[in-house]
Amino acid sequence: MDSILIKIFATALAFSQVTTRPDEVKTEFDATRDRFEVAQLLGAGCAHMRKAFDIEDINLDDLIATAMDDKEALSSEIKALKGLNLADLHVAYKQFCKGEKVEGSPVDLGQVIAFYNSAVKDLPDAAQIKHLKLPGTSVILDNKSQRVAEIYAPNNRRIWVKLADIPEAVRNAFIAAEDKRFFQHSGIDERGLVRAFLGNFTQPGRPQGGSTITQQVAKNLLVGNDITYERKLREMIVASRMERALTKAEILELYLNSIYLGRGAWGIEMAARSYFGKPANALSAVEGALLAGLAKGPNYFNPDHHPERARERLAYVLGRMQDDAMIGAAPAQAVLPQLVEYRPTRRDFAFHFVDHVAREAKVVAGLDNLTNSSYTVHSTVNSALQRIVEATLQEGLARYELNTGRYKFEGPEANISDAVRLIAADRRTTEPAWLVALKTTRLPLYDVHWQSAVVLENTRGKRGHAINVGLTDGSILPLNTWSAAIGRGLKPYDVVYVQVREAKGKQAARADLRIRPTVQGAALVLGNETGRILAMAGGFSYPASQLNRVVQSLRQPGSTLKPLTYLAALRKGLQPNTLVMDEPITLAPIGATVYARQRGFWSPKNYDGGASGPITLRRALENSRNLATAQLLATGLDESAERGLDRVCEIAMEAQLYKECMRYYPFVLGAQTVRLIDLAAFYAAIANEGARPRPHAIEMIEQDGRPIYQHDPRAVDWIGSADRASFYQLKSMLQGVLARGTARAVKHLSPFVGGKTGTTDNSVDAWFVGFTNDVTIAIWVGYDNSDGGRRTLGRGQTGAKVALPMFEPIVQAAWELHAPKTALNGPSREAMHQLVALSIDPHTGDPAPAGSGRAFTEYLKRDPAGRINDTQFRIVSRAERYAYRGGYEEDGGPFQQWFHDNRLYGDNRPPFPFPSWRLGPREYPSWRGYPDDEDRLPRPPLRVDPDYFWRRLN
Repeated sequence: MDSILIKIFATALAFSQVTTRPDEVKTEFDATRDRFEVAQLLGAGCAHMRKAFDIEDINLDDLIATAMDDKEALSSEIKALKGLNLADLHVAYKQFCKGEKVEGSPVDLGQVIAFYNSAVKDLPDAAQIKHLKLPGTSVILDNKSQRVAEIYAPNNRRIWVKLADIPEAVRNAFIAAEDKRFFQHSGIDERGLVRAFLGNFTQPGRPQGGSTITQQVAKNLLVGNDITYERKLREMIVASRMERALTKAEILELYLNSIYLGRGAWGIEMAARSYFGKPANALSAVEGALLAGLAKGPNYFNPDHHPERARERLAYVLGRMQDDAMIGAAPAQAVLPQLVEYRPTRRDFAFHFVDHVAREAKVVAGLDNLTNSSYTVHSTVNSALQRIVEATLQEGLARYELNTGRYKFEGPEANISDAVRLIAADRRTTEPAWLVALKTTRLPLYDVHWQSAVVLENTRGKRGHAINVGLTDGSILPLNTWSAAIGRGLKPYDVVYVQVREAKGKQAARADLRIRPTVQGAALVLGNETGRILAMAGGFSYPASQLNRVVQSLRQPGSTLKPLTYLAALRKGLQPNTLVMDEPITLAPIGATVYARQRGFWSPKNYDGGASGPITLRRALENSRNLATAQLLATGLDESAERGLDRVCEIAMEAQLYKECMRYYPFVLGAQTVRLIDLAAFYAAIANEGARPRPHAIEMIEQDGRPIYQHDPRAVDWIGSADRASFYQLKSMLQGVLARGTARAVKHLSPFVGGKTGTTDNSVDAWFVGFTNDVTIAIWVGYDNSDGGRRTLGRGQTGAKVALPMFEPIVQAAWELHAPKTALNGPSREAMHQLVALSIDPHTGDPAPAGSGRAFTEYLKRDPAGRINDTQFRIVSRAERYAYRGGYEEDGGPFQQWFHDNRLYGDNRPPFPFPSWRLGPREYPSWRGYPDDEDRLPRPPLRVDPDYFWRRLN
């Protein structure tokens, strides 16, 4: 039996059942026993069809006879019937529709039954659609209520609207255009189906569907959109069952919310906003008729590209509405209503942040997916600041690889030569073809904030390659490629990323090539008091890697964790001017056997390999001295190093940096991995004198205009084991990191910023975390090392050199866009009750006359009697310091501490120039960056016995 004939009769079997016995539709027949029943069903269905034909005054016998006169021409024009023997179809018609006995029937009912059983197996339950809620579009707004993003499932950009909120004229327009007998039929419109069938026979060309609105809902939501006989069979049965499970109003509401209408809009509400800039409840009858006309083919009748087709379709819909008395007289010449400009929803920033919002919504509001319905999410992000943070991180990562020679150019982002050729052939184009093509090109890394440029000329002369590129503003500039090999590899109409260098003095403007880095990074701007995430960059580019390294990565924090140990010391009662020895120390592992203890001793080292002797806690933290930190752990926090580690761990868990502290001594130097967002929250707590904010990205979530979740603005956790005075002292010490310590390259920011650099072992991770009165900014740089390796940033690449340069552009943007620049606050009233301001020498920790060269205002704690609690020599005695300094206390002695640049604490000369990211390798000196922990530290003095005989004689 012909395969097409099998499918036609299987379809007829489904049609016969849903039209003659809709409550008893069978989805499985026995190929042997049920042949007679199937034949009877086909006959009943045929009789039902003939009745429909009679109503339509169509003589089917004459129609078939006419078709048989030119069988080949007819079947060749109808693609669906190509290869079908119409003579067999005519014989089958006589057999089942006219009840005539035929010899050698071309219809094998066993094969028809087998195909039917297979096609309708495992039908979806039509009743499940009763309470179906289609996926929706959620809108994420920034902290100024401006749209940041839309979130929706693929092919489901919709906003659900109730049927009662859709004007009656708009509903009638869709019924007139798609299913005029919607309220009369029971899911299958025999007349419409036959009309389409006959129309496709008599007028081959653009086919008519004949599907009812119910069938379209079944197709869109339950059985799929395949263009097959199998899908049509399933669609008929499911549509028939839907009519018994749902009311007509429910079916129509589903239809108007599920249908695709072009411009990326699913459903009437999104279409109304996309085409007319208004909600569905504000649509006019003509606007509704235009949308109803698009249902037949949103691309074919697209008013943006085919206005004439759209106008003809609009006139047809209005005519049908007039015929059905839905409107008054239709206009003789239909005029397209005014459309709003179509701007496709393309976003170029905040992808990691938006992903984080979706995850946070699940945790705080119990929303498994923001696409399950339509929500309005009021987020915390500052859009302008977010763009700057992303651009700064991207530029900083690229600059690091360019200046260390680690860049690897793997080719252009795209080549648009074909597009240029097509555009150039269009005589209507007024702009240069390359410019039109460049503007419409969407590069793979669509969130990178460099400019795109197209190579227009690449010539080779005596001076090398001369490459000119065109930019999206129409300008043409020479391209600096950093490498002759890169220049030789570029072809005309290659598209690359560039950073434009403006003309300056005698130097002309040019475009510097930007190369995708392999190094990664992350940056976060957090509101200190509120915990609002103002900006979040989870990596170099979201299309390249969706991993959000702010919240989803664990990295060793290195020296950025050292403030924990100094906070424990301050809580113990020590003061910033308390002396501690910066000298070698060895600690046995905790709780190990004798054999393991012999193998597991911990002997930390300073970055420079040396030791400085007795130094104040302030200087130890400002210069990030590893040995001093280990000595403080062993001798200053408790009766033993092990108990001292417990004190540090307690604060770490109170600060919510860890749920469990790994009890081994390298912990105090940042050996246990941490999330960047948790580290930032701890530094925000330092700025707040102990109040740790709860980082969050969502302020409120609304559904249908009513709040379903709101963040508690009082959600702050006090780190209770350390008092506010101790936190302020730590805050002041971290301010000194910029004024005199490892971040002194940005010394000019020290009145306004406190912070800490950090570098892990072998420069695997580089950090800087800094805070102002209002925000905390955390930056990390490193390689993902997802392959199990341990690729480092390179020798000498510290947090001060790699991460710190990105801090200033971000903090300047925060001052401009979020909160004004102000000097760091002094101690609060509560803290000041426990503190006394004293002028000291920050080099020695000794009191110094106010106004003297090195005088510095230090805040020291009071003892219970209200006097200054003098702990300067609690760990290191006065005699030990005296011995270590060689008996000289005055400045300028022969054993005075030595600095690489002869600049002592309090020197007001400006630091070396802040590097420009416009500089490049080869042509300019490499980006040396800044000293870190680590780097540029005091050279240890020689120990001298104060009673040494030969010293007195010389």
